[in-house]
Amino acid sequence: MERPRVLALDFVGTLAGHGPVPDGRFVADVLAGLPGVSVPAEFPARFDSVTREARRTDPARGLRTPFVDRLARAAHECGARVPNLRRATERVFTVLPDARVDPKAAVAVRELRAAGLSCVLASNTDRPEPVRRTTLRDAGIADCFDALVLSSTLGFRKPDPRFYAAVTAAAGCPPREILFVGDNPRGDALGPHTHGMAAILVGSRPRPAELPPHIATIPHLGALMELINHGAWGTT
Repeated sequence: MERPRVLALDFVGTLAGHGPVPDGRFVADVLAGLPGVSVPAEFPARFDSVTREARRTDPARGLRTPFVDRLARAAHECGARVPNLRRATERVFTVLPDARVDPKAAVAVRELRAAGLSCVLASNTDRPEPVRRTTLRDAGIADCFDALVLSSTLGFRKPDPRFYAAVTAAAGCPPREILFVGDNPRGDALGPHTHGMAAILVGSRPRPAELPPHIATIPHLGALMELINHGAWGTT
């Protein structure tokens, strides 16, 4: 297959590990320090309840309720006053550490970029774009990415077809020239494949039975450059 022009790279599980998740108590403590915000004592329990409900119902709907929506609902249900929900969300995730980029994955990204490949970050996340850009900058790879496509900005997540349309728009090329790389079989391999992109699944788990044979698997992002150089990225 022809060499890809653009790499669409997942974040958690591909470039980084999992970051901490804010609970109601943490969110309440952060909000209490913001001007114009009023948070009643019952907010932490209400936020945690809204989050549990979303986790229970989201899978059947094929989505994940964004943090800002959960925050809005919890605030409404307990009478909290949060004048600027998006600013509050950004503050929460500025205070809460993001996942740490794997140094070996960072080296791989720099090598891929140096080889002339354009890179787009394509990630499901609650974290706002400025927070994720800071994480990439701290890892020394912010300049490797031409665009960030984040579910927190879009309002919908992989494997929603609109997410892949947004990736294609950010890449500025046809889907057939994009190689999607990530660790989730559905969101990072089957979804992109359905929308005309090539895909590679990253991870050490056994190969999923539902994965088409021409979708390659690699144990770590560090193996991607060699795969591309050998022209084997579109095969098993």
